[in-house]
Amino acid sequence: MKKRLLVLILPIIALILEILPYGAVLNFGQPNGRIIKETYSYFNLLPFGYANFGPFLTAILTCILIALLVVFCVKGKNSFLKTASVLTGVAIFTSIMPLFFEISSFSIIGLFISLTLCAQLGLMIFSFKKIKN
Repeated sequence: MKKRLLVLILPIIALILEILPYGAVLNFGQPNGRIIKETYSYFNLLPFGYANFGPFLTAILTCILIALLVVFCVKGKNSFLKTASVLTGVAIFTSIMPLFFEISSFSIIGLFISLTLCAQLGLMIFSFKKIKN
């Protein structure tokens, strides 16, 4: 049980980073040609309303991921780990969605969230292979 709890560390770190108001970026153009860059929490719906869907979807998927991993820690069934691995892959994709707009729509906190989720996926694949053997 204690070893299974290790898979919860990285998603909790990602969740903490998502709560910070520096992850989601919106660029607002001004009449004089200047662009003002404002950052928001991944849970804030304002970026979602401005068609920056990735951060909010990543936040929701991270919450679901944590719930799945808690169930995995309690039950110990590999099916929950497999489902969590797929969900993490989708969360990684949604976390890099702001890059589809432009590089200025992506923040350093967003990069850390993406890297944390990538490390989580690697940890789960390694754990699954270890459990399987």
